[in-house]
Amino acid sequence: MSRVFIALGANLNQPLAQIKAAQAALTKLAHPNQIVHSPLYQSQPMGPADQPCFINGVSMFDTELSPLALLDALQAIEQQQGRVRKVERWGPRTLDLDMLLYGDIIYEDERLTLPHYDMKQRAFVLYPLADLAPDLVLPCGTPLAQLLLSCQADDITQLPSQ
Repeated sequence: MSRVFIALGANLNQPLAQIKAAQAALTKLAHPNQIVHSPLYQSQPMGPADQPCFINGVSMFDTELSPLALLDALQAIEQQQGRVRKVERWGPRTLDLDMLLYGDIIYEDERLTLPHYDMKQRAFVLYPLADLAPDLVLPCGTPLAQLLLSCQADDITQLPSQ
């Protein structure tokens, strides 16, 4: 059994509904009664600015799936919710599910990098992650609290409870 943190993001086709549907789908991957969702945030898009704002959050749960089996399950959820993978990076999408952390594993291959390759600079990841695990220390030994000190939250806004 491993504790995992999954980032959720959406900015197309009713993003809030997309996130809620993804949270429900993630429940099926989690050990029973072991899933918690962060508050949701609105953030400015990375990359092309001519797209809608994103709704973001993080889910934390325990799973028995291996990292690659979990990745396959996450990509299946994205596809079920209309995600179309394009060459354009950081473009608009119905749903984006990123595996941030899988226990204390440090792993890299052509399909998956753990911890997530760019999570340390993303306020829309770090703030909801801190809502769930404020005392978290990343597998590299960096405390989450230290990352928050150097990460501006100017472009994210916590949404009212849903």
